[in-house]
Amino acid sequence: MNEFINQLNIAIAALQEHLPFVLTFIAILYGIHFINWILKYRLNFLGVYPRKLFGLPGIIFYPFLHSHFNHLFFNSIPLFILASFVLLKGFPTFYCISITITILSGIGIWLVGRRGFHVGASGLIMGYWSYLILDAYQQKTILSIAPALVCLYYFGGFLFHIFPTEVKSSWEAHLFGFLGGIAAAYACPVLFCYLWGCYTSY
Repeated sequence: MNEFINQLNIAIAALQEHLPFVLTFIAILYGIHFINWILKYRLNFLGVYPRKLFGLPGIIFYPFLHSHFNHLFFNSIPLFILASFVLLKGFPTFYCISITITILSGIGIWLVGRRGFHVGASGLIMGYWSYLILDAYQQKTILSIAPALVCLYYFGGFLFHIFPTEVKSSWEAHLFGFLGGIAAAYACPVLFCYLWGCYTSY
């Protein structure tokens, strides 16, 4: 019981410590969207457009762009929560996971996505979701299991978003973000092992 309380206190302290970073990240997304809105959403041309050379930059930029304010608002809530959970692993791991999910999901969208510009942070969100679930299975610690339970209880419906159920929703981003999170759960520990020589640094 004491171990559980200690781990819980550590998690709460870490969440509080990372709060300014997560809020800043969300604020940047709103700032980008405000500029995009002023430009009548011309920045969305930087989204992923499948199988076109001009769509390649979107592999990096698409999570930072949204089609309208509601799109951003409903993404920002789970993004805030799930990013905070991933940050419990530390900033190096957070960056590794975020970059892995973004690149792999963007490539997947570019290769097999429907025609049109794909934008939105939902792919990144799905990646965080799948990563947290798999990390709990791998680590089996309180700091990994508790976030996974929150993911399953409050965001369990996300799993259905990887199927083509809505015409206006990029299920491709959801699917490849989901797969990117799984890949990150395996790739990032290997990367840290390579850089520092052991898994304990992860």
